[in-house]
Amino acid sequence: MKAFIIDRYGRNEGRIGDMPEPELREDDVLVQVHAASVNPLDLKIRSGAFKPILPYRLPLILGNDLAGTVVRVGPRVRSFKPGDEVYARADDDRIGSFAERIAIRESSLARKPRNLGMVEAASLPLVALTAWQTLVETARLKEGHRVVIAAGSGGVGAIAIQLAKHLGAFVATTTSTANVGWVQELGADIVIDYKKQDFSTVLRDYDVALHSLGNDALHKALQVLRPGGHLVSISGPPTPAFAAARGMAWPLQQLLRLLSFGIRSKARKNGVAYTFVFMRADGAQLREITSLVEAGAIRPVVDKVFPLRDTAKALAYVDSGRARGKVVLQLV
Repeated sequence: MKAFIIDRYGRNEGRIGDMPEPELREDDVLVQVHAASVNPLDLKIRSGAFKPILPYRLPLILGNDLAGTVVRVGPRVRSFKPGDEVYARADDDRIGSFAERIAIRESSLARKPRNLGMVEAASLPLVALTAWQTLVETARLKEGHRVVIAAGSGGVGAIAIQLAKHLGAFVATTTSTANVGWVQELGADIVIDYKKQDFSTVLRDYDVALHSLGNDALHKALQVLRPGGHLVSISGPPTPAFAAARGMAWPLQQLLRLLSFGIRSKARKNGVAYTFVFMRADGAQLREITSLVEAGAIRPVVDKVFPLRDTAKALAYVDSGRARGKVVLQLV
């Protein structure tokens, strides 16, 4: 089958080539990939930045989420059958959606929202699950809470704004001048143009901050939270609790302890909780998201669509930081 493969780690690595059909385990569903979205995570994996956390065997097919049609199911699968239209975030130890077919655990899969095409559906799993796991599962965001969401025009930010508004929260976000009106249309109550203002000097007494940017913005996020607030980061630094939960070796746990010491210490002094979230595949949560999509509470945001042969161009476009919403590969 055709796939986008990396043979070694590096910022500009990758090629279109032939790979064997995925192995189908007893609880797996083999999916013909119609579309797969491109995420900053793919860039980090390709560069080798996640080697300590995700020790993949090379050559590796990139790609973390997809939409497609069920081709075949393992003998223990009960919820899906050939012909079903599905979408998923692949488990992080078995990625590979930039390919014609992929094997997905039944527990990670959900039926595609009926009101979406394959391209729109493929844009959702990773970012929507990230929004759900940070805001609902970790921060326990509720009606009346105040949340600041970094990078509101990005893939995660655009969905997180919509989810937070559905939950009844007051939402502030940051974006560039060109996207201010656009994120207001998504539902943001306050939009900070980061080219003109520093969000940490404008916002105060927020309950939750969802961080996805660099170290400087991470520390500034503490300043906008009230005592008892919660800083949730998807871009690091990872914590010892995260390392322990993933069963990482003791030396790596100690390294992450050192890397996160500064922000954890400052958060404690401010009376704020700090949590690092590395999103995971979860079919049950994806079904909850499907219900919200079909009810119109969340709509996908697709910027550009590329064919599989132009995967390198799609990755470069995401790497440029210019994408508004998601970039998707279309295979069928």
